[in-house]
Amino acid sequence: MQDSQSAFKKEDPLGMDAMSSEEYASQSKLLQEFTNVPSIESAWLFKTNNEDRSRAMFSISQPDLLANKKRKYILHSHIVTHGTMPLECHWSPFPIEMTGVSAVVPSPSGSKLLVVRNGEKGSRTTLQIVNQSHVEKEIHVDQSIHGPLYTDEWFHGISWNHEETFIAYIAEQTPRPKPAFDDAGYRKGGSSEEDCNSWRGQGDWEEDWGETYSRKGRPSLFVLDIASGEVRAARGVPKSISAGQVVWAPPSSSGHQKLLVFVGCGSESVPASVATNLTPSISSALFPRFSKDGKLLVFLSSKCAVDSGAHNATDSLHRINWPSDWKADEQLSVTDVVPVVMCPQDGCFPGLYCSAMLSDPWLSDHCTMVLTSAWRSTEVMLSIDVLSGEVTRISPQDSDYSWSTLAISGNNVLSVLTYVSLLTVLVSSSPIDPPQIRYGRRASTEDHDGRCAWVWDEVTSPLTAASNKVKALLSHHKLSILRIPVPDPSDELSDGGRLQFEAIFVSCEDSSQKPTVLILHGGPHSASVSSYSKSSAFLASLGFNLLIVNYRGTLGYGEEALQSLPGKVGSQDVQDCLAALDHVIEEGLVDASRVAVVGISHGGFLTTHLIGQAPERFAVAAARNPVCNLSLMIGTTDIPDWCYAVACGTEARRLASESPSLDHLRIFHQKSPIAHISKVKAPLLMLLGGADLRVPMSNGLQYARALRERGGEVKTIMFPEDTHEIDIQRREKEERGKTGFVVRFEAELVVPGPCPDSPRTPLSLRTVCGISNCWAKSLHKEVCKKVNGYLIYEIREEALVFNKKRKATLIPKNIVCDPLSLTYKPDPRMKFVVENAMSMIDAVNQVVSLNMFTTSMDTVAIMNVAPMQL
Repeated sequence: MQDSQSAFKKEDPLGMDAMSSEEYASQSKLLQEFTNVPSIESAWLFKTNNEDRSRAMFSISQPDLLANKKRKYILHSHIVTHGTMPLECHWSPFPIEMTGVSAVVPSPSGSKLLVVRNGEKGSRTTLQIVNQSHVEKEIHVDQSIHGPLYTDEWFHGISWNHEETFIAYIAEQTPRPKPAFDDAGYRKGGSSEEDCNSWRGQGDWEEDWGETYSRKGRPSLFVLDIASGEVRAARGVPKSISAGQVVWAPPSSSGHQKLLVFVGCGSESVPASVATNLTPSISSALFPRFSKDGKLLVFLSSKCAVDSGAHNATDSLHRINWPSDWKADEQLSVTDVVPVVMCPQDGCFPGLYCSAMLSDPWLSDHCTMVLTSAWRSTEVMLSIDVLSGEVTRISPQDSDYSWSTLAISGNNVLSVLTYVSLLTVLVSSSPIDPPQIRYGRRASTEDHDGRCAWVWDEVTSPLTAASNKVKALLSHHKLSILRIPVPDPSDELSDGGRLQFEAIFVSCEDSSQKPTVLILHGGPHSASVSSYSKSSAFLASLGFNLLIVNYRGTLGYGEEALQSLPGKVGSQDVQDCLAALDHVIEEGLVDASRVAVVGISHGGFLTTHLIGQAPERFAVAAARNPVCNLSLMIGTTDIPDWCYAVACGTEARRLASESPSLDHLRIFHQKSPIAHISKVKAPLLMLLGGADLRVPMSNGLQYARALRERGGEVKTIMFPEDTHEIDIQRREKEERGKTGFVVRFEAELVVPGPCPDSPRTPLSLRTVCGISNCWAKSLHKEVCKKVNGYLIYEIREEALVFNKKRKATLIPKNIVCDPLSLTYKPDPRMKFVVENAMSMIDAVNQVVSLNMFTTSMDTVAIMNVAPMQL
């Protein structure tokens, strides 16, 4: 009994042998090195009385795997500039943890701070007003007034008024009361929650906003009076209108009006006496921002996306000249500032692609704003003169790194990878380089184009420092952005659809001798920019080349290129991915026999398409919440219109229906990966979120079952509480670690495919449970040679030996290594048996040296190989 219990305890939960489990544990520790690097969530810059000094406040986060959540911290610094002398940055000695904090928002003057703590599981929300020395006010908002505040990127809007006496914000409306029942039936008067003689029913089903917004369906506008502590809902706005992105309008000249501008979603009209639609001529308006002098209201528009049905597209920028004493019935004209760019010329501005906007994006001239936008495969910083419409790229033109704006004060910018005399804080990064903070100042000189020059100082920061181990592993990797010609350009394509697309290539030393991971983004209308990714850096640290493809349809290349994809998914995007892979192979940059493919969402759609349409090209695949069957997804997703948009193109809006016809379902199936499932050869790792509303887990499970039914090799890992992103901290680490582990050891193998001059499978080795260190799978693409009239197969031994690199060995045709070798009895048809070899290499050498075959049809069994000590 004791022995059996001991054996049970030693069983690995992931089904690995001892050596595999040890290697997985080692990789998990390495992944923790990347996880420990904190992320910068946001930053603020504040002026001081000294022009050479400014204060910065950073909001940072770090995963806490034990608590299974993100920890949030605040860290302060003082930045000192001395003309042309190097910048000095003085950091507070330790960050301060913001336990339970949902959001922090400084006041316009920087003298006060709003701290929001959303209640959990129905508890009340806490709002704190903090000054520079103490908590000035604390307000507890009961659930009877409103639910949690929205702190996401879309509905989020917390705005101080100019005088810092009121705060407007977006919060969930109080849920409708549930019906009450007791032993006698329905209680007309209801009951309290504490009444033990009654219970609450479910009531009518209420629709929410879908993925990541489960049970959030009624974002509404509220105002806090700081002096009295009173919280009120904005009067007159219908409850059917979902409000978001609220900002205070500047004070009127009379000083009596207090106006709010917000984005509203809903079909119900709002009485003119309550609110005025400022943009009736445009189908979309986002991120309203007033200039510092109050004379301009600027906003982005996603009109192209709304009008075409695409779920993301090229943005445009617009302006309203704001009167000093606006009348409620006064209609204001909208001026186009930056129009949609359809087909950019090479190297020129490709259009606006902004997923967010700073609450204060303005420079000191009141008419220039700074935005972060996708520019092909990079993120760049743009300055835009909203009066003239002039767009200038202020991040370095010669950099393949991505730059993102964190904060602006006056003419200074704080960024991730930046430098300037206008205070701007930036962050710069590449897929494998942790972000670097830069302080930008607008210089008095001009560049060679006659534009105002920017100077970027590096900020020495404790925030983004990677460990020495990580630095050493990534020190020899290189980043390049490759231009890929469009495969077989058709005359039917627009000019933009025929433009070259790009792929980000992160290469190891001796890249042609290393395995490669093809990484595919979702969307499809999103982008993989050259910014830091912990998962990409982790894969690179394992010794992989990374080929990150921005196929046509990606943001950042102009509207025509983007709109070339709808209606052609499963074909055009698949061909683009193969063209990118062919490009690096033809250039001699990668080994064609060792390629893995990894994708998320639509990237998972492409992953499963590729292993079906090009089964001989990939050794292994990993897909996270993939779209595998559009005809199944249409009835289960929270975005059924997306299925029509990607499958039907320009006809999508006309054809879209909640009850798709048989013809529609046929189109969906034809464009889905499941249509090619019979051709799949590569093993597949499937990672699914059980709470995913975007691509419900049934989509991936159906594909996995169908693949297994056909004898395919598939492993499925389910994360029951995770949504589409799989971003709960523990699950995220397991997902990244498992993907890296499977891809690393499977991609070492020769790619499956037909062997020339051979009528049947020449070699079939599986991951051997009884032999600790022998890792292999169906190897069908050996280099065939004829020696003394016999067919010989040349195979890299690294494909056979666990984590061991050795020179190539000649192996005869039919060698069988049985997974149950400890109890295996040789088939009488096998002519030769090699037993008790010291290693797999020793066994192979015995076969070769003894010339243990007489005809090409002979088979050799290799049994009881001793474990190899690494």
